[in-house]
Amino acid sequence: MAGHSKWANIKRHKARVDAKKGKLYTKLIREVTVSAKLGGGDPDSNPRLRAALDKAQDANMSKDVIDRAIKRGAGGMEGELVEEIRYEGYGPSGVAIIVDCMTNNRNRTVAEVRHAFTKGGGNLGTENSVAYLFHKLGQLTFAPDSDEERIMEIALEKGADDVIVNDDKSIDVTTNPENFLSLKKALLDVNLKPVEADVALVPANYITVTDKELAEQIISLTDALEDLEDVQNVYTNADIAVEV
Repeated sequence: MAGHSKWANIKRHKARVDAKKGKLYTKLIREVTVSAKLGGGDPDSNPRLRAALDKAQDANMSKDVIDRAIKRGAGGMEGELVEEIRYEGYGPSGVAIIVDCMTNNRNRTVAEVRHAFTKGGGNLGTENSVAYLFHKLGQLTFAPDSDEERIMEIALEKGADDVIVNDDKSIDVTTNPENFLSLKKALLDVNLKPVEADVALVPANYITVTDKELAEQIISLTDALEDLEDVQNVYTNADIAVEV
């Protein structure tokens, strides 16, 4: 089936990440540590930790840094209580935004998130105000002109829910979260490497954005949220047209 054009947005996002590696490492270390704390330090029996390690390795984080983060988490994170919090709200023109955070200071985090929403022309909502617009999916994205036939063959054989060819010829493979890691491994085993792979909140329906000024406002707000130290992930149902 046809899908949304994602490739330009992925390239833009990766360029921003590369420019801010230090902040990215902080967030990845926190995810590894919390994953080890919640599910133990063995990635073979802790899928969340396995996914966090994959992200850290993809970002070229050193093995020593990763190992220290695992040990710290599995050892109980003495002296620091980190909790996971989800905030929901609306951006310009009513686009839905979900912000996942990890923090050791809830008051600081909510103040920073609220300020970013307000400054960016949005507003922080109440719990479940927009969550119903999203569902959790494993999603793997392949670059344009990837081997569509081979990707489809392996993905459907390994239990993927759908294979979507986007307008820009990039390919999205979706699956349930429980099947994500095994599907990713099966594709990597035959040298089919996604440019982006994660378990994420995916909108049930998108709001298409074709106005340049509105697109800039939405990007500015999501950038501001992603730049906050306590923010791990930002999700939105805005679909910004490639030409914009």
